[in-house]
Formats: sequence, C-alpha cells, structure tokens
Amino acid sequence: MSPEPAGPDHAAAPPPSPIVAGLLGRCPRCGKGSMFKNFLALADRCTVCGLDLTFADTGDGPAFFASFLGGFIVLGVGVWLQIAYEPDFWVYPVVFIPFGAVVCLGLIRLCKGVLVSLQYANKAGQGRFEP
Repeated sequence: MSPEPAGPDHAAAPPPSPIVAGLLGRCPRCGKGSMFKNFLALADRCTVCGLDLTFADTGDGPAFFASFLGGFIVLGVGVWLQIAYEPDFWVYPVVFIPFGAVVCLGLIRLCKGVLVSLQYANKAGQGRFEP
C-alpha cells in the first residue's frame, strides 16, 4: 500500500475531535502535525497538511482558564493538606506558590490548544459590524 498524500485538498479522514487535538497539541484539521513551535507559540503552518494557523487568536482565554482550573486544583490540595496534616502556616506559601505556578503553567498549553482547535472547528473569526 502506498501512503496517502497529505495536503489541503486531500480529505482522507474525518477531522479529529477539537478537544482531543487541542489537548494533544495537534493540528485541528489533520490531527497529526504539531500546533506549537515551542511551549506556547503557535506554529505558522501544520507540517503535515499545511493548515495556516495564523488565523488563531486566543487572547487571554488560556490564561483565564488555566488560572481558574488551577486555582481549584491548588485549593483542593490545600484543603486536603490542612485536614490531613495540619501543617504550620509557613508551609502554605513555601509549598503552594511554586505548586500553583507549576499547575498553571502545565494547564496553559492545554487550554491554548483546545481554544485554537475550537476556533478552527467552529470557524470562529473576528467580529464584524454590518449595519
């Protein structure tokens, strides 16, 4: 069997789930190429199907969702720590400031990937005012 050509005009498979593609950091059209060129910067194009990723503008969405979800995680661990061990007060800033930063940094890439994939799947664009 010869490999199928990949390109913008080749529709061999249905598009991947936007949530799964976003969480994995994959292209929202083909689900194979990487969406990111480094930790948070989007690639200009998908290396597999050539999708132009410059359409995506997530703004502050990833930071909001990462801090919102990360806050619940950090709060839950903090409450558990207090109930289970009742540590001294100084333990909380020493443990939870770095823990909160790590949790939020871990979530921000996932949130950005999902938001970019959902923008592609829903054909989201800039708002326009047409009287």
